Amino acid sequence: MADKDLLKRVQEDGVKFVSLQFTDLLGAVKSVDIPAHRLPTALDQGVWFDGSSVEGFARIQESDMLLQLDTSTYQILPWSAPERRRARIICDIYDTEGKPFEGDPRGILKKMLAKAKLLGYQFNVGPELEFFLLKRTDGERVEAVPHDVGSYFDFSAKDEAQRVRSAIILALESMGLEVEMGHHEVALGQHEIDFKYGDALKTADNSITFKYVVKAVAAEHDLYATFMPKPIFGINGSGMHTHQSLFSLEGKNLFFDPNDPIKISALAYSYMTGQLKHARALAAIVAPTVNSYKRLVPGYEAPVYVCWAQMNRSALIRIPRYTTGNDQATRIELRFPDPSCNPYLAFAAILAAGLDGIEKKMVPPPNVNNVDVYHFTPEELKERGIATLPGTLEEALHELEKDEVVRNVLGKQLYEDYVRVKMGEWDEYRIRVSQWELERYLETA
Repeated sequence: MADKDLLKRVQEDGVKFVSLQFTDLLGAVKSVDIPAHRLPTALDQGVWFDGSSVEGFARIQESDMLLQLDTSTYQILPWSAPERRRARIICDIYDTEGKPFEGDPRGILKKMLAKAKLLGYQFNVGPELEFFLLKRTDGERVEAVPHDVGSYFDFSAKDEAQRVRSAIILALESMGLEVEMGHHEVALGQHEIDFKYGDALKTADNSITFKYVVKAVAAEHDLYATFMPKPIFGINGSGMHTHQSLFSLEGKNLFFDPNDPIKISALAYSYMTGQLKHARALAAIVAPTVNSYKRLVPGYEAPVYVCWAQMNRSALIRIPRYTTGNDQATRIELRFPDPSCNPYLAFAAILAAGLDGIEKKMVPPPNVNNVDVYHFTPEELKERGIATLPGTLEEALHELEKDEVVRNVLGKQLYEDYVRVKMGEWDEYRIRVSQWELERYLETA
């Protein structure tokens, strides 16, 4: 909206403070809070902040960063008290020369979307973010204790988890997200709320909003919400299955072909194949934590093998059957991202991989319809040419180093910062003595 319209809206809404939000390298929301009467100046001049204090942003000698407000992202935070009514505006980050900061994750996605637009494509995304609601065991300390005993799509009229989920949906809708459905997931305490599929930038903004709204509403109910991929051993982890399609700039779904047996186009096949080719490097971006690889193991509905299918949920990429034949809904589903990722970087990286497939006219390998890939022997996997995802964060980072297409999405400086942070995370985990090791070796070694 125009600046004058925003200022009028802020006054009508009774807003007292505005949180100017952005994300760091890892996807954590950061904010600079200003009183509402400072908003005209912020809109006109931007707001300076110290980037050297933000993970992955700048070295101390390059610390000055400028926030430029994206007025289309204005929303009131529904849990703020009326006398301290607070709104948020998502910002883009610029350097001292007035250029977009190369390390801004939102800016990196915008750059990739601009590249796609030059090729005639609009990138649409629909992520499904799963999460757990956990109890606070002593009022303060959080342990991985599920909040309920429900299972997939379970319903009870007195189900407390359903009430919390309803409160989350209402809060999300008040923040501008168009919620399509919410339901209990497979694991105890696990839930999923889906919002409308759409333009990748808006969807990435919505994904960031989704996570902190879920956490805020859960806290109001004395619960803890986590998007950790695998918080509880022995049950399903949380994924962020990512539905994707490319539309023309005139609004035509370029993934749809009525003459194909499963109704997807040659362009969609090449796009999908690009993601299969780059999957092992993509893992470092879309499954970015040590814990991510506790989820990506056989037996818990998470994909491990690099293959595709129409109906098979054990495949890395699935063509949802319920969308085929619908020219607007036809899409592909990438199943190995998890909600601990930075959605701006994740969407940018998977788009780059897909566009590489289109540019090189890649042809997919045979599908794995009607077979459970988890039951393949190593020999069968080799015979079919099916690769496996990395087994650890360290392995994924080594794959990223070898993959020029995915690495270039980040740019030289951000790539170096990303690897530094993530290898540090791996090393910290690697040298830590776990409870499992104590139970296994303390008495027997």
